[in-house]
Amino acid sequence: MFSENQSLISDNQFLYMLDRQHKLLNSIIDEFIRSAEPVGSGLLVEKYSLKVSPATVRNEMMELEKEGYIYQPHTSAGRVPTEDGYKFYVEHSLKGNKLGAKAKNKLKEVKGRTYEERIKNTAKYIAYESHELMIIAFGAADIYYTGISNLFSQPEFYEHAHVCNLSQVIDRMDEVIYKCYNSFKNFSEADILIGKENPFDLSCSSIIAKIENKDILMCMLGPMRMDYGKNLGLIDHAKELLE
Repeated sequence: MFSENQSLISDNQFLYMLDRQHKLLNSIIDEFIRSAEPVGSGLLVEKYSLKVSPATVRNEMMELEKEGYIYQPHTSAGRVPTEDGYKFYVEHSLKGNKLGAKAKNKLKEVKGRTYEERIKNTAKYIAYESHELMIIAFGAADIYYTGISNLFSQPEFYEHAHVCNLSQVIDRMDEVIYKCYNSFKNFSEADILIGKENPFDLSCSSIIAKIENKDILMCMLGPMRMDYGKNLGLIDHAKELLE
């Protein structure tokens, strides 16, 4: 993950430094997901009980920045995760999902007069709980989506340009869903697509899952600053219940 001159330090020291930087990156991303504000060294030391000084944290943040996992939006600010930072976080730090018992029970309680209505009501609950946009494709043509107002309430969409970009995505939703539906073959688990990998919008992330034997595609669309653990849990648990 991180480039270091290993000849200057022992293997144990090197591994300790990598582990500490890895944990630091996790803390930065966790805090940014929560606050949507650049994360500073002093806050990290205090809130996450780091056993190093703010100066040491700043030095290690500089290393993370060199590696392309975080960046500083302006000189006096803390750091913000990059697309590569989120990808590393999802690949290496997302151990299972983080869905609480209350949300699991709420999903179990979702009903509908028909199977289609139950899926739509499930999508409404997930959109409400995640504050993201949920899209359901029944086959490749019949599309239902909910949660646009939830998504636009996120800080990322306070900027006019981001709202315009997402509005264009919604305008061509049929085209994007058709491509997703025909290219997505993974029935066993959900896929997390970040930034350039995301077929909807390069500045966002999506979680996509197919309901086996039901010809149904579930998609969650949100900013890269989404709560991946919780959102993956919502999609996985809904998929399990609906199958």
